[in-house]
Amino acid sequence: MISTTTSSSVSDIRTDVLIVGAGPVGLFAAFEAGVIGLSCQIVDGIERPGGQCIELYPDKPIYDIPAIPSCTARDLVDRLIEQCRPFEPAMHLGQRIETLEQLEGGRWLARTDKGVTFDAAAILIAAGNGAFVPQRLTLDEAATLEGQYVHYSVSDADIFAGKNVVIAGGGDSALDWALALLPIARRVTLVHRRNGFSATDSSVARVHQAVAAGKMDFVIGTIAGLHASEGPLESIEVRQMDGSVRIDADQMLVLFGLVAALGPIANWGIAGPAGRISVDTSYYESSRPGIFAAGDIAAYPNKQKLILSGFHEASLALRKAYTYAYPDKKRVHVHSSYDTKLAERVAAVHA
Repeated sequence: MISTTTSSSVSDIRTDVLIVGAGPVGLFAAFEAGVIGLSCQIVDGIERPGGQCIELYPDKPIYDIPAIPSCTARDLVDRLIEQCRPFEPAMHLGQRIETLEQLEGGRWLARTDKGVTFDAAAILIAAGNGAFVPQRLTLDEAATLEGQYVHYSVSDADIFAGKNVVIAGGGDSALDWALALLPIARRVTLVHRRNGFSATDSSVARVHQAVAAGKMDFVIGTIAGLHASEGPLESIEVRQMDGSVRIDADQMLVLFGLVAALGPIANWGIAGPAGRISVDTSYYESSRPGIFAAGDIAAYPNKQKLILSGFHEASLALRKAYTYAYPDKKRVHVHSSYDTKLAERVAAVHA
């Protein structure tokens, strides 16, 4: 069983490796850590594992995972969590590392914004594009409706069933969700500030077809107000060139994109281009020995931003991290096919 916490119910945790990020690369890193004999803890600012895959495109197909011809991002995350289960890594979700200091002897002391502290031999940063938050509506009334009537991501599509849904945005996520909700919503209205979209040609074509067929509405303009006189959302005001229009709405999905930044990681004294961490490709170690980076956040020549690249980077990083956790112990490589301890762990989980 993988344990998760979202509060400061635990503190002062000693571990071999602290993994920052619970996206696909961070989850695979937790498995790899267990395989080579390292304990690990995972921290992520999002309150559920999966990272950007779950936040941005949970039901979009992925085709470039080895040996899996096609799966959704949600399926991939579920499989990675299942793969981790033999090693029971603890996940500390809904919190982020605020401070980091190096202890005498080389270990690291990290503290989250909820007061949980970690004493780690090494740190692996698998934070994707860094800490990211959705671009929110700049309307005072939006905050009181957020979570119940105004949403910035989709965790359960059923909340839109039978509802008048307004989707604001013009990128892939906005168009994908507009199309995905057509079969279940009472009516879908897509609102965008201009006539053009920043999305794939196929999605744009499908939206135009749906609008032409009367299955979806498209309104050009900017969101100017939300009307909820008695609590629930009732309508949305859209400002246009020649005035404004009100649209009936029970639910609103705002997909303006994400604002990404390193967050507190930027203060850790690690070299790298804006928003990323430079690493040596021998072990994907940063400019500070003992701190590694894998996945989209890692920067090096000819970097390919692919999930499978992140898996490779994490695997090599952890083998160097082993030398920090156990400097006097030589690790012997064993192919997983011949790893009897691993086989026993996996069998016990699925017994």
